[in-house]
Amino acid sequence: MNQTSSKQAQNTIKVNGLDVAYRFDGPENGHVILIANSLMSDLSMWDWNVPALADRYRVLRYDKRGHGGSQTTPAPYSIPQLADDAVALLDALKIDKVHFIGLSMGGMIGQQLGARYPERVYSLSLCDTASEMPPRNLWEERFEIARKDGIPGLVDGTIKRWFTAPFIERAPQDIAKVRQMILGTGVEGYIGCASAVRDMAQTTMLLKIKAPTLILTGRQDPACTVDQAIVLNRMIDGSKMVILEEAAHLSNIEQPEAFNRTVRAFIDTVDNTL
Repeated sequence: MNQTSSKQAQNTIKVNGLDVAYRFDGPENGHVILIANSLMSDLSMWDWNVPALADRYRVLRYDKRGHGGSQTTPAPYSIPQLADDAVALLDALKIDKVHFIGLSMGGMIGQQLGARYPERVYSLSLCDTASEMPPRNLWEERFEIARKDGIPGLVDGTIKRWFTAPFIERAPQDIAKVRQMILGTGVEGYIGCASAVRDMAQTTMLLKIKAPTLILTGRQDPACTVDQAIVLNRMIDGSKMVILEEAAHLSNIEQPEAFNRTVRAFIDTVDNTL
């Protein structure tokens, strides 16, 4: 599945006063898996993963506000607001309950869903994510670059954080696709969502999460570290933690087979008890 096919199959729906782009894959009668993207990405970031899920599950991807094919509203945003958008999307599509997969910022949204909307989730897969993202001045520096040079000023540094050097070297086609995805993000949408990450403080909220939860992270992730994943694992009662070797931040793209195998086995195990 390529990026073009992702775009061709998109629909939009009015959610919380804005147009949200979404796409379904998989059988209409399967339980729904809702998957949520990272900062500076769109729903094509899951092209490496959807085929491994869509034989059994109804996979719903979407672009959060300010990203991809969804509408941009004035910055800043908040993680609770973005989680409310996700729930409003489910309401608009008449979906009661989902298995949730979120990576990075998507995982931050998932923490909110698990704590504030427990009746809406069968399971949570929180990937390469964290409950807090200091320091504040790091974000201010990135905002200055974005305002001065646009998203092109951030793209090289982002790719170096998202992937290990060996992967960047050996997978130029994947990197080129990701680069285009990053460059497709507008400055206002980036600052809106990045402000939500900057201002997030969700660690104590994790105690409210009772859904079966998988914490998955890349061993070499410099953005959301193994230590930050350990915090999630310790705070979410009964959660399971898996570390993927030779993967940085976008572990779903760098190690798709291991990522897909791990997440699919976890969701299947939960789903088989429903």
